[in-house]
Amino acid sequence: MEHADFVTEIRTQSEALRAAAVAAGPDVETPTCPDWTVRQLVDHVARVHAWVAENIATGDPENPRPAPAPPAEWGALLGWWDDHRDRMLDVLAATDPAAPAWVFSPVAPPEVGFWSRRAAHETAIHRLDAEHALAMAEGGPRAEPQVAFAPEFAADGVDELLVRVLPSHVTTWARSPLRGSVLFHAVDVGRAWLVRLEPEQFPQTTHHFEGLDAEAGVVGNADAVYRAAWGRPHHAVTSGDPALLEAARGR
Repeated sequence: MEHADFVTEIRTQSEALRAAAVAAGPDVETPTCPDWTVRQLVDHVARVHAWVAENIATGDPENPRPAPAPPAEWGALLGWWDDHRDRMLDVLAATDPAAPAWVFSPVAPPEVGFWSRRAAHETAIHRLDAEHALAMAEGGPRAEPQVAFAPEFAADGVDELLVRVLPSHVTTWARSPLRGSVLFHAVDVGRAWLVRLEPEQFPQTTHHFEGLDAEAGVVGNADAVYRAAWGRPHHAVTSGDPALLEAARGR
């Protein structure tokens, strides 16, 4: 996917997130983000969008900019988010994806293109959280939102998580005693990733090839594997060591 595609996805997913959050209401619990309400979910996304805008506009790979703090009142929070989301989208659209920017991943180039991709998937997964909150508010705790992610976008989200985001969990992996491998297989797009875990080391992800075994696995269409990889309710088939499955995902 290209930089412009990610900018389009941010807009689409954030509009859907906002609509679901407003429909659910600020005080509804978000079942896929334990201990969060919809208000806290929106606060988080708003901060992230403002943070992305600050770091792109600064263009300094060496000095990260902190996220501004949004207001607490619900109506003011929504307006603040709208303003900072629009600023982020404008800056992303106007900036070369190869332009310099600070990034948090130790394995990603310090470029603006990192942020368009990261913001697209951050927004999409939290859009799913808002949709789950709305489904619960309207239909009870077992209700599922009618949301489907396009296969190419979902597969890209799995790749981004496993290749770019997981290695940024420095403190987590410095303490991890786990050893083993987890296969993520998106069957509808023919893509697979093998994550190798070793004690006190960063996870190593390679694109899977036939004949390679794993101690655990996540298999399904790209949409299902995307949700499973990010620790959300899913219909992928999982197998093997639960501890490895828990470690090799974004939660």
